[in-house]
Amino acid sequence: MTKFSLRDLQDDQLKQDDPKVRQCLRCRGAFESQWAGERICTRCKSSSAWRSGLPVRASSSGGRR
Repeated sequence: MTKFSLRDLQDDQLKQDDPKVRQCLRCRGAFESQWAGERICTRCKSSSAWRSGLPVRASSSGGRR
């Protein structure tokens, strides 16, 4: 059985939370997320549709509008 110390777990968590370039789940554009769970870019978050909670419309282009 492998033993992990609290330090190992903290180091793994810090690596996951490093800023990283990710693909926005809404517009599919690349953006630098500030933490592991950030998946929507600032541009999309600042849109009125996002703030009002409207669902994403299907797009045949697959890219940014």
